[in-house]
Amino acid sequence: MDQDQQLRNLRDFLLVYNRMTEMCFQRCSSNFNYRNLTMDEERCVDNCAGKLIRSNHRLMATYVQLMPRLVQRRMEEMESKAAANMATEASAAAALATTESSPVSETSVTAIPTPQEPPTLPRPLTDDLHRSPTET
Repeated sequence: MDQDQQLRNLRDFLLVYNRMTEMCFQRCSSNFNYRNLTMDEERCVDNCAGKLIRSNHRLMATYVQLMPRLVQRRMEEMESKAAANMATEASAAAALATTESSPVSETSVTAIPTPQEPPTLPRPLTDDLHRSPTET
């Protein structure tokens, strides 16, 4: 456990302890004429502190039971959000790739020549040599 977490735990404990002390003092202290507590005040403080400590233990037990479920649910939500983000990014990348590649395919389709008549070849020179001057 790191030091920041330990300090937070100590601070939380001290806050709970101070609230309990203040509440029980206000409820149970009535006679300030004596240095020591009277029997009624002592009984009241024991009951008050006992109730608060037991309720705190019950709250902590419930927290310990529910916390793993909450953490699991949060992890599932984060994983589903991450998966959704990945799917969104993938579809955006695919759409970007499609838009980038489409001009290339259009130019390649339009660059294909249309079929025409075959070109006429010139007469071979050898034919001219074998002909007689009267044939031309």
